[in-house]
Amino acid sequence: MRYLLLGPMLRWLGRLSYPRLFAVTAALFALTLFVPDPIPLVDELLLGLGTLLLARVKRTDAPSPDGRPPIDGQAQRRR
Repeated sequence: MRYLLLGPMLRWLGRLSYPRLFAVTAALFALTLFVPDPIPLVDELLLGLGTLLLARVKRTDAPSPDGRPPIDGQAQRRR
């Protein structure tokens, strides 16, 4: 039964942009801190939202200290 509810809800929430998804997750987490279990299956929903948030995090490579781009080429192991 819970998969029938959580699947479509997580799919809909997965289409939200990162700031809105973060706001929904933070609001739901704050609600569960003050009211114990306000919505049935809220724990599973928070785990799914946390997974979606972590999937949306973008890593940016740090620029080199001197500001130059990396050198193109191949690396070979020599013995």
